[in-house]
Amino acid sequence: MRSDNSVTVLAGGVGGAKLAEGFARLDGDLSVIVNTADDARVYGLAISPDLDTVMYTLAGIANPRTGWGIDGDTVAVLDQMRRLGQDTWFTLGDADLATHVLRTDRLHRGIPLSTVTAELATALGVRAALVPMTDDRVATLVDTTAGRFGFQEYFVARRHADTVTALTFDGVADATPAPGVLEGLREPDVVAIAPSNPFVSVGPILAVPGVRAALASSSAWRVAVSPVIGGAALKGPAAQMLADLGHEVSALGVARLYTGLIDAMCIDERDAGLAPAIADLGVDVIVTNTVMAGGADRERLARELLAERAR
Repeated sequence: MRSDNSVTVLAGGVGGAKLAEGFARLDGDLSVIVNTADDARVYGLAISPDLDTVMYTLAGIANPRTGWGIDGDTVAVLDQMRRLGQDTWFTLGDADLATHVLRTDRLHRGIPLSTVTAELATALGVRAALVPMTDDRVATLVDTTAGRFGFQEYFVARRHADTVTALTFDGVADATPAPGVLEGLREPDVVAIAPSNPFVSVGPILAVPGVRAALASSSAWRVAVSPVIGGAALKGPAAQMLADLGHEVSALGVARLYTGLIDAMCIDERDAGLAPAIADLGVDVIVTNTVMAGGADRERLARELLAERAR
C-alpha cells in the first residue's frame, strides 16, 4: 500500500458505500473492509448484501433511489417465483442474481470469499481493494422482545420493527481476518469508520479476532463519521438500536462506542452543540455537513476528512 494518501474504510451498507465512493473519487490507494455478518443464504444462493452494496456503488451501477441493488434492474425471476408459490420477501433483481449465482458457484468450488469478491469487483471495474472482514462464516443473530432472528429476517422480513435486547455474532470467535484486513488497518495513512450502524455493520468487523487490537494500535489517523444526525439515523435502525441497547441516541453516544479506537469524530453541523462533550472523550471533533446526497457530497466529505488529517 502506498504511503501517500492511502485510506482504509470500515464499511457496511449504504452509509459505508457512500463514504467509500467519496474516497474512491480522490487520488490514492483505497481499501474497503466490509461487514459480512449480514450474509445469508436465500433461495440457495450466497448473498453478501453489504459487499454488493459497496461493490455496486464503487462500480457506478447502484440503484440511486435505494442505495442497494443495480440501477434499472428488473424482477422477472422473483415474479415467476411468486407465481410458483414462493415467499419473495427478500428482493433480488435479475441482473443482481448473476452476482449471487457466480459467488455461490465459486464458493462451492472452495474458493475463498475474499478471492471471489476481488474477482467480481475487478470484473465490474472497481479499482479499490474490496475486502470482506473474514472468509469464515459469521452470522448476526438479533435477540428481540419477539424472539431471536437472523439479521435479514429481523431487518428485511420484519422491517426492523422489534425491540432489540442483544446481539450475537455467531461464529466470530473462530473466525480469522481475511487477507488484507490487518494490513489495511496497520499500514494506511487514514482509517475511516464509515457512518454505518455501529452495532451490526461496524461491530462485527471489530469482533473478528485481532481486528480491534490492530485498529487500536494503528499508527494511521483514525476518524469515525457519525451515522446519527440530530438524534436520528438517516437510514436503518442505528438510532433504534442505540436506544434499545441503553445508549444515548446521538453522535455523542456513537463516539462513546468508539472510545480508544479513533483520533477524531466527524459530526454533522446540526450536532455542533455536542462537540465539547465529544472532545472530552479525548478525540478531535470535526463539524461539517455529513449528509452525502450525491457523488459531489461524498467527495467533499472525503476531502474534508483528509484536510483535517493534514492539519
